[in-house]
Amino acid sequence: MGQSLSKLYVHLIFGTKNRLPLINKEFEQRLYSYLAGTFKKYESTAIIINGAADHVHILFVLSKNIALAKLLEEVKKQSSKWIKTIDKNNQKFAWQIGYAAFSVSGSKVDVVKKYIENQKEHHKKKTFREEVEEFLKQYDVIEYDEKYFWS
Repeated sequence: MGQSLSKLYVHLIFGTKNRLPLINKEFEQRLYSYLAGTFKKYESTAIIINGAADHVHILFVLSKNIALAKLLEEVKKQSSKWIKTIDKNNQKFAWQIGYAAFSVSGSKVDVVKKYIENQKEHHKKKTFREEVEEFLKQYDVIEYDEKYFWS
């Protein structure tokens, strides 16, 4: 009998549509819990979720049974619908279409976890766009189309 083994750590970043500051403090922690539950539903384990008013960072272990793009489609769709049910002021809430996902070595999980824990502090010095562009350089992503990624 065959066996498939996998442990893929992913640092995921995605924002609100047009980077509007729609993730308010009143439901931020509930949102993170909801996102974690959605990851779990798709057999992927969220290690830490944090962010700012206009984006989230998620460090998780990707299930061997689902493609990253499909997981993201479901996470964004379900959480967007959920936000609209708990916050009547956010009826037009939407996530950006794109996302950034980076593989993380098992030996660097604690470093990435600490980075995500400190998002509020980090964004006192750096914008979301500066942060993502820094990751793109760090991970040697040569080309990306700004007009598509930031929409």
